[in-house]
Amino acid sequence: MSEPFYRIRRLPPYVIAEVNAMRAAARAAGEDIIDLGMGNPDQPPPSHVIDKLAEVANKPDAHGYSASRGIPGLRKAQAAYYQRRFGVDIDPDSEVVVTLGSKEGLANLAQAITAPGDVILAPNPSYPIHMFGFIIAGATIRSIPTTPDENFFKDLERAVNFTVPKPSAMVIGYPSNPTAEVANLAFYERVVDFARRHNIWVLSDLAYSEIYFDGNPPPSILQIPGAKDVAVEFTSLSKTYSMAGWRIGFAVGNKKLIAALTRVKSYLDYGAFTPIQAAAVAAINGPQEIIEKNRELYKRRRDVMVESFTRVGWPIPAPKASMFAWAPLPKELAHLGSLEFSKQLLTHAKVAVAPGVGYGEKGEGYVRLAFVENEHRIRQAARNIKRYFSSLGINTNDSIAAE
Repeated sequence: MSEPFYRIRRLPPYVIAEVNAMRAAARAAGEDIIDLGMGNPDQPPPSHVIDKLAEVANKPDAHGYSASRGIPGLRKAQAAYYQRRFGVDIDPDSEVVVTLGSKEGLANLAQAITAPGDVILAPNPSYPIHMFGFIIAGATIRSIPTTPDENFFKDLERAVNFTVPKPSAMVIGYPSNPTAEVANLAFYERVVDFARRHNIWVLSDLAYSEIYFDGNPPPSILQIPGAKDVAVEFTSLSKTYSMAGWRIGFAVGNKKLIAALTRVKSYLDYGAFTPIQAAAVAAINGPQEIIEKNRELYKRRRDVMVESFTRVGWPIPAPKASMFAWAPLPKELAHLGSLEFSKQLLTHAKVAVAPGVGYGEKGEGYVRLAFVENEHRIRQAARNIKRYFSSLGINTNDSIAAE
């Protein structure tokens, strides 16, 4: 009885939870922690979305079980979004299922399509569910690069030629969480061609489709002719409409994959609360000003972080998309490793970040910084980091002026 359960044994310690626990303890002790760790939007959803939630929740018949696959209006709204944004035709009855956030959808699709011993290709570093959803389902993970370059495709070819059994599925996600890298249609075209030639399913995570900063909207893999033969794509309202806690996402694409996910979900849940689904329809079909507003907000925060952190001696690469920066450890502190550096930064600078190793061993040497504090707090974080660096004898640049 003392042995861990089988699936629990397959999960390593969640290292990001160590920093989260330290942050919670510090805040409970009254310390002012600037939290750049979790990608938790700090803005509210649009008022008309909240109004719709309240309106439907006030109806006496709105409180029973909902539809596991999503109410028809919400599936139609998502299909309309794909046509409007990507020029892709989607059948709302057979090519869309509503998920309880993209994380739940990815995890349950892994349960639906994976047999013990299957080999799955997943990027490293990547959002943990990309790997661990399949590990929980009994699969073996073979890592592929996150960067969408020639090395990515060389690794795919090696995986097919030298892995037994042959990989049955691959996970990709752009804009990437945590690395913020982006992919173009030429990349997706090669992915679809590879997957069709080798009979490999593709699970694309497009959760950050609307957060981009260079005027170049991230594309969908479903824009590629023939992509629906092999691919399903996950999106979410969490970041686009600041609705993270509402837990509404979608899987869209290949009918066989959508049917498999729908069937598994029918055993596991009754769908999101109907008023939430109705409010999600209002978000997708209603005024879209919040999308540009959030995009501009995250860009301002990105620019302040890059400028202020760089000035105190920690150069931060400017991401083209997502709400994260993927930052190499300061060279003077790289020997600490990402977990210990994150702990030291929390203890001595009162700044919480996410250690890169929590996203896979190839994330070592980096931390993820989220644009979830306002510009004043980001500058305060830079001042705190400057004092921490100075206490260690690390040279810093000009001080950051107080607002």
